[in-house]
Amino acid sequence: MKDFTGKKEFIVLGNNAYLLFLSVIPLAFLIFAFISDTPTNIFSGLRNIILSQDVLITDYLEIGGFSATLFNVSIISLINIFIIYKLDLKVDGPVIAAIFTLTGFSFFGKTIFNILPTYLGGFIYYKFHKISYREIFVTIMFSTCLSPSVSQIAFSSGLPIYSGVLIGFIFGIIGIFIIVPLSQNMAKLHDGYNLYNIGFTAGFIGILINSLLKSFGVNINPQLILSVKYHIFFRNFLFLYFILLIIIGYYKNQKSFKGYGRIFKYSGKLKTDYTELIGYGLTFINMGIMGLICMFFVFFTSGVFNGPIIGGILTVVGFSAFGNHPSNSIPIMVGVFFGGVFKVWDIQSTPAIIAGIFGTTLAPIAGSYGFYAGVLAGFLHLSVVMNIGWVHGGTNLYNNGFSGGLVASILFPLFESLRKK
Repeated sequence: MKDFTGKKEFIVLGNNAYLLFLSVIPLAFLIFAFISDTPTNIFSGLRNIILSQDVLITDYLEIGGFSATLFNVSIISLINIFIIYKLDLKVDGPVIAAIFTLTGFSFFGKTIFNILPTYLGGFIYYKFHKISYREIFVTIMFSTCLSPSVSQIAFSSGLPIYSGVLIGFIFGIIGIFIIVPLSQNMAKLHDGYNLYNIGFTAGFIGILINSLLKSFGVNINPQLILSVKYHIFFRNFLFLYFILLIIIGYYKNQKSFKGYGRIFKYSGKLKTDYTELIGYGLTFINMGIMGLICMFFVFFTSGVFNGPIIGGILTVVGFSAFGNHPSNSIPIMVGVFFGGVFKVWDIQSTPAIIAGIFGTTLAPIAGSYGFYAGVLAGFLHLSVVMNIGWVHGGTNLYNNGFSGGLVASILFPLFESLRKK
């Protein structure tokens, strides 16, 4: 492996070693789960998680408890890492982003049950279109953002359990047939300035699902269930993990931070794979630094490390291999913060804080058009994301991706016209 200077990285690792690196968090969580509780309690809590509505915002730490949530997170992450291993997919920026996003959202919205139709649909999709499963697997991982609709239909629609599960699975399978081709065209609307393109696509599909269900008398309303019990554990765990990331990157980059400043020349616009552009060492350093920046944002706003906030931080860390860096992300956070100060929402609330973290989906705006453009994007993003969830009823977990896509689709042509002028 060579970095951008053409020099060999200090430590050359194989693909399996990077898969092991991705397994650190889920393996650690699995150990903590069984250390802290009995298998009986873990599976009882997992049952509560599976049967919950799962629409935004449902914190599994409150629904199922600490150990059951960690078990859910671990199993989902490890299964996907194993599939990546079997498919022999290269661990690059998109794969890292997908795994960290899956891990994060397994704290609030994705369960080992409701993601199954998406993978089944992906299997049918690749058979139907006669393509390789490897080609669409990363898209499939991201497409689990519509999983709450499966749980809602299966367990909260009033249908008999078997009928509900069957119809829920059908919805999930059909969803993948829509989201895969649609996502390729949706990216044209924002021209790559929204990192969470699948979330943008899923927002429109979520509107369709929500409207269809309402027409049959099934109402889905967003909810707000949050935990405050495990703040200290996750604060300490995440801090140590991000420091470890920086240390690993430092050693891999010839025991130095040399070259890290070069990352700031990239806007982050899709598709910007830092593992290819600057090497794995500097990518790991960037991931650790971005994790610490997100933690600082939580501290600065007096937030609590609950499921959604943990999910947001891990997602940004994953996308720090695929678009995010401090220079293009901090302006978005600043814009959201000022929005929280001057608008009607409390910047100390979890929805506002995760808007600041997930809002970095708009990082390419700041990376391309400058600091103040990023602040404006973040300021507008807060207003949109705090209102748009009602349209899809919380069925799209990547609500910030949907909002970010709308904001980017408006701002980028405006900024382009001003730049040309």
